[in-house]
Amino acid sequence: MGLSHQLSEKLFKTAQRLIPGGVNSPVRAFRGVGGEPFFVDRAKGARITDVDGNEYIDYVGTWGPAILGHAPEVVIEAIRGAAGRGVSFGIPNPLEVGMAALICAWVPSIEKVRMVNSGTEATMSCIRLARGFTGREKIVKFDGCYHGHVDSLLVKAGSGALTHGEPDSAGVPAALAALTVTLPFNDTNAIRSLFMAEGSKIAAVILEPIPANAGLYFPEPGYLELLRQQCSEYGAVLIFDEVMTGFRVARGGAQELYGVSPDLTALGKVIGGGLPVGAFGGRAEIMDCLSPLGPVYQAGTLSGNPLAMAAGLAQLRELERVDGWAALEKLGERLEAGVRDLIAGKDLTFHRVGSMFCLFCTGGMVRNLADAQNSDRERFARFFHKCLDAGVYFAPSQFETGFISLAHTEHDIDVTLDVIAKALGNH
Repeated sequence: MGLSHQLSEKLFKTAQRLIPGGVNSPVRAFRGVGGEPFFVDRAKGARITDVDGNEYIDYVGTWGPAILGHAPEVVIEAIRGAAGRGVSFGIPNPLEVGMAALICAWVPSIEKVRMVNSGTEATMSCIRLARGFTGREKIVKFDGCYHGHVDSLLVKAGSGALTHGEPDSAGVPAALAALTVTLPFNDTNAIRSLFMAEGSKIAAVILEPIPANAGLYFPEPGYLELLRQQCSEYGAVLIFDEVMTGFRVARGGAQELYGVSPDLTALGKVIGGGLPVGAFGGRAEIMDCLSPLGPVYQAGTLSGNPLAMAAGLAQLRELERVDGWAALEKLGERLEAGVRDLIAGKDLTFHRVGSMFCLFCTGGMVRNLADAQNSDRERFARFFHKCLDAGVYFAPSQFETGFISLAHTEHDIDVTLDVIAKALGNH
């Protein structure tokens, strides 16, 4: 007997009449797992409560930003204080400078940074800037890496595009897509061959250093270093999309973990404390090509919004104050150890880095998109709904990543492991 979702069902029927698909972002529609989405009434700490009163331990965390948990008091107080002084100015404010200083201090590859309003806007701006800086047009991306709904990057993308079985999008001109070269992730021969053939035409290589939109998998030893070397040799711009991993897997992001410095970095999620935000930054000589200093135009009325800056600064400072990354690692280790015991001999694969994780419904190695797509999606859907009915909410897609927050407790992890065990039929 599942949970009651009468109010959610009523809301979804209304939403479907008013909003395409009933949702404002595709993966929320539950198309990857079947059934209908529930509607959230409130969220606090590690838990969300839907409009029917059902409570869940949440491992989506608003898709990454809720690293302290939902509605942490330090962030709420920062938003309240900022709102009292005005919710938007369209004029420079001191919080923008504070955020820029913090980002540049924590991420050594970023010498200058510009705030925007979403991760999509950040990656879009990186691509335009790289083309303007190099005078070249071709972009290299990797199968399954999702960089937002930018026209030239919706080619063999991940996230919602992959979940719905359409990794490319209608409405993207063929001529524009032709300027994007896609390669398999972790294939060293492919990247070497491409640069040998077309290195002088490549403006940028963009990737998630830890791909987290086709599940979660990792760069093999030496792979990021190879990308750095090839870009440096041929004069291409190396772009790390750290919208997911930035300030999540380490204070300095994935580039800190792997010791590889990109030329540009796209950021989002955690730096907004749950409010809409994005940022991109990198080498000063590249960033200075932006208007008003240079010829590459980029603008945004709400960029550097004081509410988002206040929320993000409060969250980042709290993370540092409590050494949040060490605490998240301990919780991640506890979840990983438990899951690995439960999946032994079950043709399942579990990946984790810090507070990010993914359970693949395949027993094989997962090192790229092709491997991830070997997963049994129907099996994952059954697992998802069993967990949801037991009060544990994982991302409604095999091709998304789970997130642990500082609000999760060891007890939450243990309860979750018990739910996973039952969902897998262990007892």
